[in-house]
Amino acid sequence: MDQHQATLATDDEPTGLIDVEQAEAALVEHYPRLVRLAYLILPPGLGRTRRVLAAHALAQRALPRNRGYGTGQDPHPDVGLPWQRGTKNPGADSTGYAYVRLRVLRLALRAARQRPWWRRPPALPQVFGLRLFPRSGGADELALEKALSELSGPGRAAYVLLELEQLDEHETRALLRAAGVADARDAVDEAESVPDPAGSRDASLLESAEFDPCSLQARPTDLMRRRQHLRAAVVAAVALVVCGTLLGMPGRGWEPKGAAAPSYARNPASERALDPHRLTRAAPDAWRTASRADFSSWPARGDRARDTALLRRALAVWARPGGSVRVSATMGTQSGPPSGPPQLLFAGEVDRATVVLLYDGLRVARYAEADEGGEEGGGGAVALDFARLDAADAGTSTALVLSRTDGNVRYLTAPWVRHAWVRDLLHPAGAPRLLRRTGDGVTDPVRTVPRLRPCRGWPALQFGSRLVADLGELAPARLTYGAPGAGVRDVAGRAARASWARTGCRLAMLRARGVRSVNAWRFAAQALPEAGGHAAWLCTRADTWRGTGSKVLAQFQPWDTRRGRTGAVAADADNSPACGPREPRVLAGVLWKARSGHWYLLAAGSRQVTGIVATGGVRGRTYGRGLTLPAKPGARADLKAHLANGTRLGPLG
Repeated sequence: MDQHQATLATDDEPTGLIDVEQAEAALVEHYPRLVRLAYLILPPGLGRTRRVLAAHALAQRALPRNRGYGTGQDPHPDVGLPWQRGTKNPGADSTGYAYVRLRVLRLALRAARQRPWWRRPPALPQVFGLRLFPRSGGADELALEKALSELSGPGRAAYVLLELEQLDEHETRALLRAAGVADARDAVDEAESVPDPAGSRDASLLESAEFDPCSLQARPTDLMRRRQHLRAAVVAAVALVVCGTLLGMPGRGWEPKGAAAPSYARNPASERALDPHRLTRAAPDAWRTASRADFSSWPARGDRARDTALLRRALAVWARPGGSVRVSATMGTQSGPPSGPPQLLFAGEVDRATVVLLYDGLRVARYAEADEGGEEGGGGAVALDFARLDAADAGTSTALVLSRTDGNVRYLTAPWVRHAWVRDLLHPAGAPRLLRRTGDGVTDPVRTVPRLRPCRGWPALQFGSRLVADLGELAPARLTYGAPGAGVRDVAGRAARASWARTGCRLAMLRARGVRSVNAWRFAAQALPEAGGHAAWLCTRADTWRGTGSKVLAQFQPWDTRRGRTGAVAADADNSPACGPREPRVLAGVLWKARSGHWYLLAAGSRQVTGIVATGGVRGRTYGRGLTLPAKPGARADLKAHLANGTRLGPLG
């Protein structure tokens, strides 16, 4: 209990280090909301077009340069900021979002109090020939815009945190002070002087299109001046082409062209890896006779599987992506070129984009190019995503993500999947919904988890008895239930689904970690004092594809917790063997408040525990797996457990 304490009366706090990958994941996932926050805080006098560009620039500059925060490198450490209870922000455990939001708030406040932007050259995104601005709203939005223009920068920031992020006054003042506002109380008072908007019952006017810098209208700039500039640009481009042709004549030139960068090497192995005719293709029924069921037995599917030009572009971009290609990789995944000809899994049109899935035995690469008016040759934007999927089996190679569009996900299912359903983890009694698929195994769109309210529902895919959940990566994570080792099984039965119903919201903590599987294990049950009912102790373990970087949570779940709500996280640990096959044991404790107002120290251990001893702020012992002792609010205790083999076990964390 000296490392972790949790109560049902408080929420989690974002403590520890936030590395660049976690901050980037939060920035990408919640980018529209962060840009809206910066847009509302910036001075309206900038003009709508420049304000839009500045908001995007601030949100993109919020990504930290250091490996993490709270290490002494950041002059404004964020570790002490409490998470907000009962807000509309993304997930009670999204420490990455809290950190990036604070950085956006600091940058926007700094820009609001500096000298006018038009007198200095800021690094803004550039859009030539167009003026961009949000869609116009009604009379209520115009009145609110006028009222915000009369506030100071801290006042606008306080209003946005209160109305858009739905924080209370105490949380708003704490966040403003962390962002560098000297007098946060005056800023909150200034924000509360704004008349209440006449918005709808369930949404603030700040969420309307009037204040959305990501949903824009475009109008041309001065057309006569553009024609004059165009003539000069054409002359310069012709001269550049002539000079470039002369310089590039020796050798074979820069091919293939397109989104790929210039060739990095010319050797037989590299050329074979770039040859679409050498791609590995599994036979359509190879999975029926293969010695193991994994991605290597998937046949090549899709209506563009024989499109040599498309496959050549995908291989070239994989080997040497150009500067315009958006490249992403899950944690611990290399993004380098393949060592030899990879295997083709899919090539076809999906949601106004052309997608190619390639597998090299260690990684899966998804190449996607946006369709630009049906133009051939990859004229649209290009994205390249990687995920490490080595040592897969039949349970972890059931599906891959093909596309993410407008909050929906389409999957490519394994050839051995006969039926697919969608099941809501948070409603275990509900019947699953049949998921339709094409002949190639492409599913209908599946709604992703709501970003602002992840505990409203968590859709999971069910393939037979197997259950998988989307964690924002190319391969969904398999969900299991039971004791580590031989006891782990699929999520089936009333007890398993009820446990996952109160654990599903915790999956938000596991995004962008390269998770392979997540197992929930009910290791103990305990009677609560003062006839408070019973509680279950669960250990949730997430294992990754790379083997390291596991995440373990010990949860305390009273049985009277409302449906869809999670219990308290009593302890958590990274890179711990606890609750796994190597160490199938765990000990955890929590402070619990009874209805009478009295506090108790509750602790429980797994089956191997024969006694628990508490020292420090709470003292006592028990000869069994459960411990209940009277305690004071905020008391800190040290727990030790005795095992049946005579050894001792410390608490998780």
